[in-house]
Amino acid sequence: MKSVALIAFYLLLCAVPGFSQQQDIPKNIAESVGDVLRFAQQGFLAAAEAMPADKYSFIPATGNFKNTRSFAEQVKHVACVNFAFFNEIEGKTPPELCEKGGPSKAKTKGELLQYLHQSFDYGNGVLATINAQNALDRVTGR
Repeated sequence: MKSVALIAFYLLLCAVPGFSQQQDIPKNIAESVGDVLRFAQQGFLAAAEAMPADKYSFIPATGNFKNTRSFAEQVKHVACVNFAFFNEIEGKTPPELCEKGGPSKAKTKGELLQYLHQSFDYGNGVLATINAQNALDRVTGR
């Protein structure tokens, strides 16, 4: 009996998102592609905002973490890569050295969050321009 109840509960959990998603069906290519970025944005920004400022320099000390970025360096890397990726979509030259944080001078939690927000805002703006005419245009770059 317990297994039947668990299966029924699981099916209910799977069905509920399906009902709500039908209302959220993207209306165009830009919305469809943009949903993926917004999903990543929500998760990454939540982690960056939740991490205490004094932990931004955290690098795991136990295990094999040679050449590992600190949390701050990872936030900066993600922001730089967002700019690089979306610059390439627009045919612009991406920032250099994103592996090392790129050209931004951001260092504090507040500065890094601002840089990160700007990078996602920029990406969302670029994705909003995707349409049936340009969706399959070739993008060059790394």
